[in-house]
Amino acid sequence: MTAGYGQSCPVARALDIVGERWSLLILRDLNRKGPLRFQALAQGLPGLAPNTLSARLKLLEAQGVIATRLYEQHPPRYEYALTEKGKALVPVIKALYAWGERYA
Repeated sequence: MTAGYGQSCPVARALDIVGERWSLLILRDLNRKGPLRFQALAQGLPGLAPNTLSARLKLLEAQGVIATRLYEQHPPRYEYALTEKGKALVPVIKALYAWGERYA
């Protein structure tokens, strides 16, 4: 995780959680497709290196935005899903989608 912005502004604090590259796209896919396994997330995000995906998932989980469910013991494999805190970001993602359609 990066050091963050070091500001008390709510926008800066939110970006400390979801502002890393790929994070919002991971959340977008979890919202659109429901709980996903690592491989499914990786396939839906071409160009995202597995180590980066792993780091983003760990950060999002540590911040309480996503949760994991163990579905296989050996080797341990997890499924990822939005938490209530993550679901609260859905209107933000939808607003970014609308803005991107209109201006990007």
